[in-house]
Amino acid sequence: MKKTLMFLAVAVICVGTSFSAQKSATFSGDIMDSACAKGGAHNPAMGDAKACTAACVKAGSKYVLYDGTTKTVYQLDDQKKPEAFAGAKVSVTGTLDDATKTIHVASIKAAS
Repeated sequence: MKKTLMFLAVAVICVGTSFSAQKSATFSGDIMDSACAKGGAHNPAMGDAKACTAACVKAGSKYVLYDGTTKTVYQLDDQKKPEAFAGAKVSVTGTLDDATKTIHVASIKAAS
């Protein structure tokens, strides 16, 4: 009986793990700050997109990926990698947590 229960427990864990495994994907958009991304645009009084993003992050906003086509804001779990791409169009590769719209960032590269 114990062996059967142990087998079932292991089977449930294995099946649950295979369904929850996430695949890496690439997401395109602009590296923006969370404050400006809510409105879908930078504040023109803050300068260009790079300056606006840097100023807003310095003031407490977080880096996000904004997809202007779908008007979707993705949170980025890594706040160091996007710094070099502030205000730029990029491709972010990583895994998406659908529930929180957070990308676990593997890499970021400038859009070509």
